[in-house]
Amino acid sequence: MNKLSVVIITYNEERNIRRCLDSVKGIADEIVVVDSFSADKTREICETFGARVVEHKFEGHIQQKNHALKQARFPSVLSLDADEAVSDRLSSAILSVKEHWTKDAYEMSRMTNYCGRWIRHSGWYPDRKIRLFDKTKGQWSGVNPHDRVSMEDGATVGRLRGDILHYSYYELSDHIRQIDYFTGISAGMLFEQGRKPSTLRMLLGPVFRFLRDYVLKRGFLDGYEGLVICALSSQAVFLKYAKLRQLYETR
Repeated sequence: MNKLSVVIITYNEERNIRRCLDSVKGIADEIVVVDSFSADKTREICETFGARVVEHKFEGHIQQKNHALKQARFPSVLSLDADEAVSDRLSSAILSVKEHWTKDAYEMSRMTNYCGRWIRHSGWYPDRKIRLFDKTKGQWSGVNPHDRVSMEDGATVGRLRGDILHYSYYELSDHIRQIDYFTGISAGMLFEQGRKPSTLRMLLGPVFRFLRDYVLKRGFLDGYEGLVICALSSQAVFLKYAKLRQLYETR
């Protein structure tokens, strides 16, 4: 049977981390937590689960997750965020993979709980992601804060049944704060890449995003929460380019 390292990055996650750790205790051969010097009880909770906690200054989501990969003792890793948990069905699928590891990586669906409701449309589900993989053949990449696992050319990827359960936002204000945070990071990355702000994109981008998520991806089936999600996703597109424009005006 393959040994499995579960790797998690944290910062002040005492509200979420216990649920995450509890969901992987039956599949992990080691749990590695890379913490950005939390000021709450995150480290204490992790250590009660037998996790190895490594403190490391946060330099970006991608950089932090790649640093976490380096701390894992085993090549086979499952990478999770602190506000995620493994469903029972996914846990069973991962145990089967540990017995017969036939691919270089495995992707799985992620289902998000938004203010108490599970979202099954709105561009948020199935939200397939590679999270179980051979770290010698893949690493985290993308553009902060939108990270993803990239595998080397020729790597094989399978798909597992079951979901990563993502407990994203408990209140509407959590979502609004996250949008402000993420759009600031995204605008900064675009600025560093030399991308220019476009008035046309600021006007049409939000409209296209709302129509895509609410109509084409059936956000209306998620009820009131679907409307809120799609409206705020549209707003996030506008804010990203508005902040990019502000960067060009102030630097």
